[in-house]
Amino acid sequence: MPSYPSGPKGRPIVGVLPAFRRDPLAFLLEIGREYGDLAHFKLGPQHVVFLNNPDYIKDVLVTRHKHFKKGRGLERAKQMLGEGLLTSEGEFHLRQRRLAQPAFHRERIAAYGEVMARYADRAQARWNDGAPLDVAQEMMHLTLAIVGKTLFDADVEDREADEIGAALSDAMALFRSVSLPGAALIERLPLPSVRRFKKARARLDATIYRLINRRRADLLAGGTDRGDLLSMLLLAQDHEGDGGSMTDLQLRDEALTIFLAGHETTANALSWTWYLLSQHPEVEAKLHAELDAVLGGRLPTTADVPRLPYAEMVISESMRLYPPAWILGRLVIDEYTLEDYRLPVGTLLLFSQYVIQHDPRYFAEPFAFDPERWTPERRAEIPKFAYFPFGGGPRRCIGEGFAWIESILVLATIAQHWRLRLVSGHPIALQPLITLRPRHGVQMIVERRERALGAGG
Repeated sequence: MPSYPSGPKGRPIVGVLPAFRRDPLAFLLEIGREYGDLAHFKLGPQHVVFLNNPDYIKDVLVTRHKHFKKGRGLERAKQMLGEGLLTSEGEFHLRQRRLAQPAFHRERIAAYGEVMARYADRAQARWNDGAPLDVAQEMMHLTLAIVGKTLFDADVEDREADEIGAALSDAMALFRSVSLPGAALIERLPLPSVRRFKKARARLDATIYRLINRRRADLLAGGTDRGDLLSMLLLAQDHEGDGGSMTDLQLRDEALTIFLAGHETTANALSWTWYLLSQHPEVEAKLHAELDAVLGGRLPTTADVPRLPYAEMVISESMRLYPPAWILGRLVIDEYTLEDYRLPVGTLLLFSQYVIQHDPRYFAEPFAFDPERWTPERRAEIPKFAYFPFGGGPRRCIGEGFAWIESILVLATIAQHWRLRLVSGHPIALQPLITLRPRHGVQMIVERRERALGAGG
C-alpha cells in the first residue's frame, strides 16, 4: 500500500495550492521548519512529497535517478523549449548531451572568457557617474549579448535585446500558470496571457531560426566551425550512438534552451550580487582590494579566475542566498521507497535549493551574507547537497563551468570601475518564476570608484 509522510492537509480538492501559488518560497520555508526532512501535501489532485535533506536529494538526483523523470513544471515548459537538454528524457537526452558537451569543454570556455570581459567592459563604459540604472535589466542585456556572441557568434543589438527580453519576461510570467494543475485547459482558452505566451514563443523562434539558417548557409558555402555552440551542433555527429546529426527542430530546441538558460540565470545571479555588495561595504572593499592587487586596472582573463578566490566566494554566497534555480522536481516512475514510506508512481518529489540553502542545520545565520563561508576549510564542512545551485547527477547543468567563469569575469570587470548603491526606498522582493528574479528590478546609482574611493580602478 502507498504511504506518505505527514504534512499540511490543505483544503478539499485544491489542497495547499492557494498557499503555494501565493508565496511558494514562504510556504516551503514553513514546511521545512515545521516538518523537517519530509512532508506530504497535495497541489490540487497531485500528491507531492517535499524532500529537505541532502542525503534524500542525492538519492533522487544521483543514486537512483533512473526511477524518476522531470516534474510537471518542466514537462509543461516543453510548450516553449521543446525537447532541449532541460526538458528531454532518457536516451534522447543522453544523445543530445553527447552532441552538445564538446562546446562546454574547458578549452572552449577559456576561449569565451575574452568575449565575456570585453562585452562587460563595453557595457560599463556606457554608464554615467551618479546616474540611476536598473541593474537587473542591464545584466539581462549584457548576458544576452554574451550568450549570443560566445554560443552563436551573433551580435544581438540593444533593440533586439529589449524585444527578446520582453518576450522572455512574458514567457517566464506565464510559467507558473502552465506548470500547475489545469494548465492544459488554461492553454486552450482565448486569454490575453495565453496570447502573449504564444507571441513570445514566436518571437524567440524567429530569432533562433534566423541564427540557425544564417549559420547553415555559411557552412554550406564552405565555412568552418567558428568556435561557437551552433557551429558545433550543426556539424556534430553522434559517433557513440546512431551516427546521425540534429534536425532543424532539434537544433532549435537546444539553441533556445541554451539561449534562455545561458543568460537568464547568470543575469539574476549577478543582479543579486550587486544588491548584496551594496548592502555590505566591508565585503565590497575586500573584493575591490583583491581586484586591484590581481588585475591593476586591466581586463581580467580566464587565466585570472583561479587568482580571484574572494570574487568566487562572493558569487558562491550570492547564489546560496538567491539561487537562480530555486526549486527542482522529479516524478516517480517506479515505486520509490524512502525511509518507511512507499511512494507510488505519479508522486511528485520537490526539493528547493532556496530552502535547504537557508537551513540553519547547514549554514549558521542562514539569511546573513557571509562570503567567508566559502573558504576551502569551511566549504569542506558543507554536505554536498545542502548547496546545489546547478543541480546534480547526470542532469547537472551542462553550462555550469561557463556560468562560473562568466559571473566572475563580469563581476571583476565592472567592480574595478564602479560601486553600485541601491536607490533609496527601492523595494527588493523575490519573484520565483523559472528562475529567482528580483520582482521590481534592482534600481541603483552607479558611482565611479575614483570618486568614491579616491583611487583608480
